[in-house]
Amino acid sequence: MGIEWAVNQPKWKQIAEVIKKRIADGTYPPDTAIPSEHELVREFDVARGTARKVLVQLTADGVAYTVRGLGTFVTPRETSE
Repeated sequence: MGIEWAVNQPKWKQIAEVIKKRIADGTYPPDTAIPSEHELVREFDVARGTARKVLVQLTADGVAYTVRGLGTFVTPRETSE
């Protein structure tokens, strides 16, 4: 995917927003894997450290969780009753 980089925002933040939009639109449903560091590097043509920061931020924001040795997955949405 080609991305038009905004000059006033770090690339990792912009990529994190793309992933969040994909989660919101159902491209990545709950409990499914999101792209790995390697896949993010390839798709967005960024450094590995940038890709790592994206995954760390998604986890910190609560939209993803990491399973050691398996990858990073979409956090299930809580249903309100």
